Amino acid sequence: MTFDPDSSSENASLTMPVSKRDHIQGLTDAPLTLVEYGDYECPACGQAYPIIKAIQHAAGKQLRFVFRNFPLVNAHPYAEHAAEAAESAGTRGRFWEMHDLLFENQAGLEDQQLAQYAMELGLDARTLVTEVREGRFTPRIREDFISGVKSGVNGTPTFFINGLRYDGDYDARSILGALEGSRASQSKTRRPNRSRSL
Repeated sequence: MTFDPDSSSENASLTMPVSKRDHIQGLTDAPLTLVEYGDYECPACGQAYPIIKAIQHAAGKQLRFVFRNFPLVNAHPYAEHAAEAAESAGTRGRFWEMHDLLFENQAGLEDQQLAQYAMELGLDARTLVTEVREGRFTPRIREDFISGVKSGVNGTPTFFINGLRYDGDYDARSILGALEGSRASQSKTRRPNRSRSL
């Protein structure tokens, strides 16, 4: 399956471009960008987690991966606190480690488990849980969420490839194919037109 940027969800695109405020894995100037709007308690996001890891491994330095919070609190009561825990860890340089622990332990997202994950990462558990309960990172999470809504996100996971929404299958082969299709599309638009007009 190829990724056709012209038909991607009627050209749904990111309304908030990737920037330094984002959590990014990979080179900042990588030619391919995969953005996920996700929810730590969402079963489909949990299924996508190892697939994204495989995609990152396969794409290597060609890909930068961005995770944005989109907790669906009406369906997932622990998603907001999990997002808060990841953001708290992020202020101490441990976002991705907490992100991974949360997805690898989706059945354990209550505050006591969040405290345990903090200790596993060498973080102060009491501080993390206090920040989570106070909602210290709610504005940041809300900013992610609102940017998702404005970009047409209405469920999780939702992916964007080089700024355009991807609505294909969530398997590694399909997403890698879409990434390659996006790269091919970029190459076509960057290639100078050598045809001559009469």
